[in-house]
Amino acid sequence: MNRALLLSLLAVWTTAASAADNFTRFRGADATGVADDHPSLPTQWSKTDNVAWVADVPGQGWGSPIIVGDRVFVTSVLADEENLKPQSGLYMGLGVRDPAKGVHHWMVYCFDLNTGEEVWKHEAHTGRPVVPRHPKSSYAAETPTTDGERLYVLFGDLGLYCYQLDGELLWSQMIQPQKTNMDYGAASSPVVHEGQVIVVYDNEEDSWIAAFDAETGKQRWRTAREEKRSWATPFVWENNAGTEIVVAGENANRSYSLDGKERWSFNGDMSMLVIPSPFAAHGMCYISSGYVGDAHRPTFAILPGAEGEIAVDGKFEDSDWIKWYQPQASSYNSTQIVYGDYLYTVYDQGFMTCHNALTGEEVYDKRRFSPKGSFTASPWAYDGKVFCLSEDGLTYVIKAGPKFEILATNPLDELCITTPSVAGGKLLIRTLSQIYCVTDPSSSSEREPAPSER
Repeated sequence: MNRALLLSLLAVWTTAASAADNFTRFRGADATGVADDHPSLPTQWSKTDNVAWVADVPGQGWGSPIIVGDRVFVTSVLADEENLKPQSGLYMGLGVRDPAKGVHHWMVYCFDLNTGEEVWKHEAHTGRPVVPRHPKSSYAAETPTTDGERLYVLFGDLGLYCYQLDGELLWSQMIQPQKTNMDYGAASSPVVHEGQVIVVYDNEEDSWIAAFDAETGKQRWRTAREEKRSWATPFVWENNAGTEIVVAGENANRSYSLDGKERWSFNGDMSMLVIPSPFAAHGMCYISSGYVGDAHRPTFAILPGAEGEIAVDGKFEDSDWIKWYQPQASSYNSTQIVYGDYLYTVYDQGFMTCHNALTGEEVYDKRRFSPKGSFTASPWAYDGKVFCLSEDGLTYVIKAGPKFEILATNPLDELCITTPSVAGGKLLIRTLSQIYCVTDPSSSSEREPAPSER
């Protein structure tokens, strides 16, 4: 048996043996951000407390760490010349009008989950950027994805790359860069499902959704999109009526079949910039957008089985397929989370709201985080708690349930844009320059897990 085949078989075996402990895409395998309770997942930490290891990640990237077995994968871009450094807070204006200066190196890193040691790295591309990007973003803004056998890395304005888990590059598909709204650049992450890697690239010139063969990289299908200002990650929704690909958009929220044909759509009067990603809970798909400058910042709960146009002229309450709708219940950057029977929304300017996830009824209105902070990363949850990471690196621990209560605050004191990843008993938090592996070494595996809702 040759080495490549042996490594491939070992990777498949490792994944099958520990599938529940993998983190395979943005917000986890089911895209909800909710992790299984585990006795080693702590409530409190700092730069030293409950930290198993810290790994330096050269360059800049905002993709979440991907976890397969005992391997952690992240992307980053290094520049040979100094460029504008990202800062926290809202940028109410244009992007960087010119491409970043100097030769850049688009990198893929693999670390050991247990020690934080670098296992391998690969330079996917070297050259000068040809498009600008948002001043707070990166040329490595997307979270990779994996099917447990291969790693799929998207650099949105550059190309899609496929790796064996041991670091061997299997194939690549270059992407023709386009002008994006206000020169913000790409950011939508890829997803993989049943042998297809699905990519959305909304821009001002030639927007599309496409699927690439996971084994060969060959494009299977491509469908044009009448969109210009969406950065939401697509969601493969497996429900009791079938499997579909849900994509949020300013002009229309749409569902596609697995061969790229549109199944349903509706104009949700979405905000002018669509960033939060769809996800499912309680048998419904949640879609939202909430640019801070817009009056209408909606959240929709969609039922499965829809076909065609599901809402006309903004009459969302009359739709048979929209279970409920809230006109002002969405954040700008972060994706909401449903934990138990509650939907939590974390707003960029430092507030949280809570709604009944089944009915849309408000449970509590805006509650301010203290100390104050701004937010881009999406919340996550486990052990009866919702965790919210500010751009200043402070994690607020919120008690799940109908009352807003801050249980703890955990500082890392560095810019944090990335949504953290959770696998088994380890929480990975990516800062501007490092990855922290947070875990409780004193925990007992016999501890009774806390309920997911209180």
